[in-house]
Amino acid sequence: MHPRSLRALAIAATLLLAIASPAGCDDSATDATGGGGGAGNTDAENRTAAVASMHATLAKDLQGLVDASIALQAAAPTPPDRGWDLTLDASAIAAMRASWVEARTAYERVEGALAPLFPNIDHDIDARYDDFLSELVGTGDPDLFDGEGVTGLHAVERVIYSNTIPANVVELESSLPGYVAAGFPATAAEAAAFKAKLCEKLVADAKDLLAQWQPANIDASIAFAGLVSLMNEQLEKVQKASTGEEESRYSARTMADLRDNLAGTKGAYAAFQPWLLTRSSADPTKDGATIDKAILAGFASLDATYAKVSGPSIPTPPATWSAENPTAADLMTPFGQLYVDVAAAVDAGDPASVVSQMNDAALALGLMTF
Repeated sequence: MHPRSLRALAIAATLLLAIASPAGCDDSATDATGGGGGAGNTDAENRTAAVASMHATLAKDLQGLVDASIALQAAAPTPPDRGWDLTLDASAIAAMRASWVEARTAYERVEGALAPLFPNIDHDIDARYDDFLSELVGTGDPDLFDGEGVTGLHAVERVIYSNTIPANVVELESSLPGYVAAGFPATAAEAAAFKAKLCEKLVADAKDLLAQWQPANIDASIAFAGLVSLMNEQLEKVQKASTGEEESRYSARTMADLRDNLAGTKGAYAAFQPWLLTRSSADPTKDGATIDKAILAGFASLDATYAKVSGPSIPTPPATWSAENPTAADLMTPFGQLYVDVAAAVDAGDPASVVSQMNDAALALGLMTF
């Protein structure tokens, strides 16, 4: 199962426990100091406003995902008598890559809130090649273009960037049961299938996700927990970069993924901000304004960390890197510094971390923590 699907199940299980608990989510609840809804609003009204704001914000990116996926499909060449040619189809390949980047950017901005709510579609759109192969139980997916088996953004990425895949990625994937080497469509039939099947599957999934992204389908508690989960996932992305398992591994754009994840988390968090600011308390761990200030400072710190890295690629990990026991010298490298800063931001054991502060916000709002 895709790791994010497992996280989605964990979030759902936690929500069920929270609902069953006397201290679970209650739209009419107020904090111990009587904070409740601001400007005369009830918690139910503030929750509804947060959901409406989140819906409007993320709907724009979802529409962007749909539009970019359609543009990518439209750009896919279908020569009548051959497969793709790197020279003859150079402009089409460049156009597909540009549209793929737009689609990827849009999805990375919304995945935190949407993955826990729609785990099956998230899997089909965003699972990695190794995730799919582990589910196909050694049989693999011999047809790269038929829109079955391995699908989604990374399946398309693996094809359109197949001539520039890093050697360490090839080394990792070639050891997987069911592995099939990436490549451009070699025949006219394969080119047609890429356009009409693999790309069509991506377009259909993107449209399905947009159609399901309606306020009635949004659980504020699960969505907020998804934002916290996404903060944790940023460390996972950095960790996997040292093994060739990084997310956008074919296009070497994982650093761009991290920036987009953070931008999306900030945008979705803003939907909950007015509600959080209604919570007042003499205890800083329960005061909405204090918690909000700390969260924004944490976001700004990560922004500054990511700004130190130029370009869309994550820094190259040292050859001796070990996430379990990194050396002092390795921690001083650009990759090591990135790892240290991201790990600190998601350390749930540190009350000053962004993850801890977001969990404090969840508690203040009567939402579940993660």
